[in-house]
Amino acid sequence: NMNFLPGIWWSLPLVLVWATPPVTSSWWYMGAVGSSRVMCDNVPGLVSRQRQLCRRHPEAMLSIGRGVAAWTAECQHQFRRHRWDCNALERGQRLLGRVLLRSSRESAFVHAISSAGVVFAITRACSQGELKSCSCDPKKKGTAKDSKGHFDWGGCSDNIDYGIKFARAFVDAKERKGKDARALMNLHNNRAGRKAVKRFLKQECKCHGVSGSCTLRTCWLAMADFRKTGDYLWKKYNGAIQVVMNQDGTGFTVANKKFKKPTKNDLVYFESSPDYCIRDRDVGSLGTAGRVCNQTSRGMDSCEVMCCGRGYDTSRVSRMTKCECKFHWCCAVRCQDCLEVVDIHTCKAPKSAGWISRT
Repeated sequence: NMNFLPGIWWSLPLVLVWATPPVTSSWWYMGAVGSSRVMCDNVPGLVSRQRQLCRRHPEAMLSIGRGVAAWTAECQHQFRRHRWDCNALERGQRLLGRVLLRSSRESAFVHAISSAGVVFAITRACSQGELKSCSCDPKKKGTAKDSKGHFDWGGCSDNIDYGIKFARAFVDAKERKGKDARALMNLHNNRAGRKAVKRFLKQECKCHGVSGSCTLRTCWLAMADFRKTGDYLWKKYNGAIQVVMNQDGTGFTVANKKFKKPTKNDLVYFESSPDYCIRDRDVGSLGTAGRVCNQTSRGMDSCEVMCCGRGYDTSRVSRMTKCECKFHWCCAVRCQDCLEVVDIHTCKAPKSAGWISRT
């Protein structure tokens, strides 16, 4: 019985997904930490290694919850103009599970972005002093040199190595239970996601000296906004490489010899994606009926592509917008409220709009 937990838990093949209450719910935080063994033992779907980590680092579970929120939002942003829009996360977690049971490009992206989300959240929690097991990067001490000269390490450098280590231990634990092709694929894409966060670690500095001159500098390393990781993994999704298992079952080889061998930064997949046009439980598809499409676009969000050739309905709606904005010295922008009439185009449903299931 999980009713005593104020959060909603469910298990996915790649990571524990936790819809947490607000961070300000300190009563919940203290209660969760105090009963970590009970909490961790009652979460369904965890493997033994994940339960061990949960008991040992109960405060990290709250950070993982934040990471889930970050990667979910990023996934939905990146797929907002596509037939599969990652919204199965909100409208039914079992649907997302169906996507992940496949070995498609979408599954590859979700594994990568979710792994990245855990790295980002754990690393941020370390820097903010929220975890007992880590703090700022202990290696960034003393003096160093870059293209601009010497500087002192100071401030709080993000402890990305700890974030990667924790995410690898927690997220990969489930995949390490199996030796099959899908497990190897998931491990590869999990690692690509972790590496993507570290790729955008940047050096920030503060100048000291007369009139702000940079005769002395104090620097630290900080993660970039998570959007940079999302944009990077989106490019990797579009360039994902289809692979097959090699003969001895220990790794991959490209399915099409015309393409290059995947690197550790590339996303890999085995199965071609379904078209996601209709509601289909078996592939985790909600279909595109009712989705808003762009009548003037020629891209994936166009009415022709989004609606899969079924056509679309048009409705005229009125909405208030800001207009006739003027800059006033100094320093305000004042606008008027204008009533705007726009046409909204939504995809028609197929003649049979019910769920398709092959089971």
